[in-house]
Amino acid sequence: MRLRVLRGRPRLHARPRPSRRPRTAHPARRRQGRLARGAGPARARGDSRQHADLAGLRWPGETAGGAQGARCPGGGAARRAAGAEPCQRRTDPQRGGGGGSRERPKRPALGAGPGTAEVLHPPRDPAQLAAFINLRVLDPEHAHWRRGIEAAVIYHRLRGDLRVPFTYRVPGRDEKAVEAEGWPATLSAFPLGQWIADARRFYARGDMDPDRIAQLEKLGMVWSHYDVAWEEGLAAARGWAAENGHLAAPTDATYKGYRVGLFLKNARASARRAAVNEHRRAEGLPVHSAASALPEERREQLDDIDPAWCPAWPIDWQRCFHLPRQHLEAGGALPTPGDVVHKGEDLGRWVRSVRLGWDSLTSVQQWMCEHILGIEPAGDDEKPKPRMSQADKWAMNYAAAKQYYEREGHLLRLGAWISNQRSRAATLTPERIEQLSNIGMRWT
Repeated sequence: MRLRVLRGRPRLHARPRPSRRPRTAHPARRRQGRLARGAGPARARGDSRQHADLAGLRWPGETAGGAQGARCPGGGAARRAAGAEPCQRRTDPQRGGGGGSRERPKRPALGAGPGTAEVLHPPRDPAQLAAFINLRVLDPEHAHWRRGIEAAVIYHRLRGDLRVPFTYRVPGRDEKAVEAEGWPATLSAFPLGQWIADARRFYARGDMDPDRIAQLEKLGMVWSHYDVAWEEGLAAARGWAAENGHLAAPTDATYKGYRVGLFLKNARASARRAAVNEHRRAEGLPVHSAASALPEERREQLDDIDPAWCPAWPIDWQRCFHLPRQHLEAGGALPTPGDVVHKGEDLGRWVRSVRLGWDSLTSVQQWMCEHILGIEPAGDDEKPKPRMSQADKWAMNYAAAKQYYEREGHLLRLGAWISNQRSRAATLTPERIEQLSNIGMRWT
């Protein structure tokens, strides 16, 4: 103790001592103390089951510190040396215990005796068992995938493909399609269209496992929306060509509701754009954009259906070319104008236009008409006279007016041509005005 001076006055100040934690005994010692105080086995149930069972199987006097030997006269070692029975453990009647020691019943071994029965399970497929454990135990979050692939399998079985609209859902429980198509109740209202769209997105990102890719490809999965549109158009083009024999379809042509004419028109435009890009690359010129150019693989797919699906000349001429070809293949003769009309086209009139316009055709068109259709160019005597120009017509009418003036001496009764020239005097050239004035033309 020391004195401390604060503001001139001494004050007795004691330094506080640090607090100490109370000492705690070891758990084994605390348990031995409780048993020594007469707690009994029922008191020991508060500890773990393992310690309680071990405490119940010990011989008196074998515990640490001799706590059990305190209740047995002579201790456990002395009694065993004398050949006495081991000291029985006492229990408190008020705690629900009876006299005598307790022993845990031993569990009979499987198949140990005649009264036991073994449980036999049927053999399991290791692959199915591994898939079940992987999906149900290890990866339970993949339940959405399991429902989706189950719905995809049923959809493919019902419709033959996986071209599922984005808004498609599995029929609900109250709809008649559930019973008719055999949809299970666990897939009620499942968004299969959205699930297919998500699978395509994961595949494009490279986040899909190879086994899942294989599962969907077995069902005929098409991974790109553009690929879906192309496959649909290609299938329609094959069907239309099978019925018509070519791919020179008009723009408004349809096949089973699909606008195959518009599909082919867009494909031809893309193919021509690809040809232009290839030509520019060959010349070393820059290519502005190759986004809408048709790939070579898709061009070959259409070439396999019809090699002349994208000609360098107008597609209307190509379509009209196929009509007389089909007529000749059916056993007919080369038509003349007015003889045969097929699909709204006068075949004879088209043949005559080809013969008269032979010089305007390309070398490939001339070869096709000559060797496939047997068309020959028209002779000079068959060709019509060339059309007269406006200048030639005016000169011919002026010559007739001059001849009339020289015979009659006036132009009063010449006709409508003189009236038209008088009304158009403001648009006539000075040379023509002078020529008309020389033959007595009156402008007013």
